[in-house]
Amino acid sequence: MQNFTGQKVVISGASRGIGKAITLAFLEQGATVIGIYGGNKEAAAIMLEECSRFDNRLQLHQCDVANPLQVENFFKQIEEEFDTIDILINNAGIRRDKLLAMMDEESWQQVIDINLTGTFLMCRSAVLLMLKQKYGRIVNITSPVANLGFAGQTNYGASKAGQIGLTRSLCKETARKKITVNCVSPGFIDTELIADLTPEQVKEYKKIVPMRRFGKVEEIAAAVLFLASKDAAYITGSVLDVNGGL
Repeated sequence: MQNFTGQKVVISGASRGIGKAITLAFLEQGATVIGIYGGNKEAAAIMLEECSRFDNRLQLHQCDVANPLQVENFFKQIEEEFDTIDILINNAGIRRDKLLAMMDEESWQQVIDINLTGTFLMCRSAVLLMLKQKYGRIVNITSPVANLGFAGQTNYGASKAGQIGLTRSLCKETARKKITVNCVSPGFIDTELIADLTPEQVKEYKKIVPMRRFGKVEEIAAAVLFLASKDAAYITGSVLDVNGGL
């Protein structure tokens, strides 16, 4: 594991699932984490209590990453308190699965707004702060659906493919300023995001994973921490698959 003592990390979707595991991993390695959650105040309160041992190095803020004004105000607060940040992890994401022929515009737009527009808004504000110190790490959490496709996930797949395109373009804009931009692409990970799968679906999906199991949140966190470390200085514009061989 890496040492992130003194580094300031912004993580969206920080209070549950993969985001919570990433947050805990950074805290364990000495970082100060400014986390974002969408609307689950109960989960945020529980996490703050669980993390009391980290000497007040965790903050949690409610913010809609798809809302430009809320994101702008969030980063203004960060700039006032910390001046700049070292790392951004774009983890916030939702699914609204439906066959395309039956998909309403709201289900399409909600997924695009949070998964893709949210990534854009967070990156835009974060890069401006990182440029002040000419250093930064951005890691976007994407999905194998961007490349493989799954029935019922045209909206989700489009949003995740968009994240990869954003990553590969943004990295070319920031590389000379020592700001790297990469993706981690988790496969089936045992979190609440897939809690709506039926037992039959779980069984079938595990069959298509060569390792015959779903991943653990800690395995995703380890990949994220590597790409966010100073050791990954020559890696940018890449997608690191953590998917059991999909």
